Amino acid sequence: MIQTKRMVLGGAILAALGCATLSLVPVSAQDAKPDMHKPAVALQTKDISIEQAHAAIQAAVAKAVETKTKMDIAIVDAGGNLKAFVRMDGAWLGSIDISIKKAKTARYFDFPTGEIGKLSQPGGPLYGIEVTNGGLVSFPGGLPIKSGDEVIGAIGVSGSTVENDHIVATAGAAAVK
Repeated sequence: MIQTKRMVLGGAILAALGCATLSLVPVSAQDAKPDMHKPAVALQTKDISIEQAHAAIQAAVAKAVETKTKMDIAIVDAGGNLKAFVRMDGAWLGSIDISIKKAKTARYFDFPTGEIGKLSQPGGPLYGIEVTNGGLVSFPGGLPIKSGDEVIGAIGVSGSTVENDHIVATAGAAAVK
């Protein structure tokens, strides 16, 4: 009975906060005990390889040249750690940090940064998210990189308009197989 009330109250709090999903967690130490008869199994996660990261960078650079833009391009791995980076000749120094943060933001939430930006406007459900996680970027140019349906990393591009940043990031993400 108490556990049911806790779950209902927890659900009500999440609903009030506008959360889209509900995760049920054990409410007592007894519920949290692992099954000692089953062997513990490590999680199996995929990660972007250096070859895939280089392919994304090459495709993004090619698209930047085609669009006559000078870009900073960052690739992060499945853990959000910088895997590869290039600053094209003449690209803005200030865009280095922006490109890295776009990639991290896209990986942290497995969502395009431009879509996060739409949700983070005043009055929106994610308003203020930019100040979390050491600073996020919520405008276009950051995209998750997938292998099949699994996110293995992300790309962040900065150095031109957000529309061009997004076009170049899209080319980079599409190059990963």
